[in-house]
Amino acid sequence: MISAGFSSALCVRPVVSFSNTIRGVHNHGRVTCLATSTSSSSMTVARDAKYELESQKYELLNIIQDTQRGLVTTADQRSTIEEAMVVVEGFDAGKEIDLSKLDGTWRLQYTSAPDVLILFESAARLPFFQVGQIFQKFECQNESRGGLVHNVIKWSVPQLLEENEGATLIVSARFSCISARNIYLKFEEISLQNINISDDLQAVIAPAILPRSFLSLQILQFIQTFKAQIPVTSPERQSVGGLYYLSYLDKNMLLGRAVGGGGVFIFTRAHALIC
Repeated sequence: MISAGFSSALCVRPVVSFSNTIRGVHNHGRVTCLATSTSSSSMTVARDAKYELESQKYELLNIIQDTQRGLVTTADQRSTIEEAMVVVEGFDAGKEIDLSKLDGTWRLQYTSAPDVLILFESAARLPFFQVGQIFQKFECQNESRGGLVHNVIKWSVPQLLEENEGATLIVSARFSCISARNIYLKFEEISLQNINISDDLQAVIAPAILPRSFLSLQILQFIQTFKAQIPVTSPERQSVGGLYYLSYLDKNMLLGRAVGGGGVFIFTRAHALIC
C-alpha cells in the first residue's frame, strides 16, 4: 500500500523556470567543454610520456653501441649504463609480466653476465673461435604462468665452418612466473645443431673437380643435419636452475637481471630466428 505522503509527492509537478533552463544549458555546455579539455590534457600527457620513454630507450641503446655487447667497458661506462637502465625500468615498474609480449625472439645487445662475457673474451683471444649473435627465444603465447625459453648462441670455427653462423648451440629451459616480475628457469637440455661447414672444408670432403661420390654426399649430409642433444636433468641429479628478474618489457625491448649478482641483460626484438 502506497502512503499518502508519497502519493501526493507524485502529484506535485516540479516548477522549472526559463532562467533555470538556460542556466542548465550553459552548465551542460561548460561540463562538456571541461570534459573535452580534460581528455585533451590526458592525451597530451600520455603522448609526452611515450615520447620521453622512447627517448630514454634510444639513449640506452646509444650508450651501449660501442661496448661490443659488454666486452669492452670501463667502470664509468657500466655505471652510466646502469643509470640509464634504471630510468627506463621506472616506466614499467610494478606491472605484471605480459607473456604475450614476452613471447618471441630477442637479440642480445649488451650484458654484464660473467658466463656470457667469457664467450666474448674467448673469441677475442682465440683465432679459431668466433661468437656470432646470441638470442633468447620465449615460447609462452598461450601460457598463463610460464613456458619455454631457448638460449641460442651462434658460433663458428674459421675455415672449417661458415663465419659467425657455423653452428648453433641451444640451452633450453622451462620457466615459471613466481611473482609479478620474477621467473624461475629450470634448465633441461643442451643441443648442438645447424652445422654449416665452409666451402674450403666441403672442397676437402668432395673436391670440386671430381664428381661427388655417394659416400662424400653422405658425409656432407650427415654433418649438415647433425644434432647432438645432452639432457641437463636425470633421475640421479637435480636440474640446474636460476632466478631471472624481468625489469622492463614492451613490444621491442626487454631488460633483465640475473638475481644474485649474475649481471644484466639488454635485448631488442628480433624479427625471425630458425633454431
